[in-house]
Amino acid sequence: MLKTAAAAVAALVVAASPVASAQDNSSSKQDRLSAIEPNSITDLRVEVVKAALQLTPAQEKYWPAVEDAIRTRAKHRVTRLEGLANRVSDLHDSDNPVEQILIRNPADFMNRRADALAQRSGDLKKLAEAWQPLYQSLNDDQKRRLGLLRLIVLRQVTNRMGGPGGAFYDDADED
Repeated sequence: MLKTAAAAVAALVVAASPVASAQDNSSSKQDRLSAIEPNSITDLRVEVVKAALQLTPAQEKYWPAVEDAIRTRAKHRVTRLEGLANRVSDLHDSDNPVEQILIRNPADFMNRRADALAQRSGDLKKLAEAWQPLYQSLNDDQKRRLGLLRLIVLRQVTNRMGGPGGAFYDDADED
């Protein structure tokens, strides 16, 4: 049991390291990230969590809803980040980026932000609803393994943000 949890944690760390590295390095490295990589990372995350839990046949019936919610959240996050990258690119392509920032409509910004937060809220609610019946069926060992995964993911996110109170806020969609 401990070996399985350790293997799952190692796989998660290996999967998360390239993402953290890519975010810290130059934009040329980020340009090399393809649309396939976020899907591969999501696949790995799903498999690591499922392997760490070692679900029983009775618990397996709850897993598809959890996996779907994880994948939906990841897909929406990629879409939000692509939209942000496009807006930043448009800003850099303009003749006077500073002027564009000064004249942008704050109501449009607030509406975009509210829409993004509403989507994230809905996705998180769907994930919580999917996890609830599965979590209630987990035994104490499975709950401990899930807790260990959460701690490791939290540490990865905290390190990526530059430690506690990092430079920016992002939920990092760790599931």
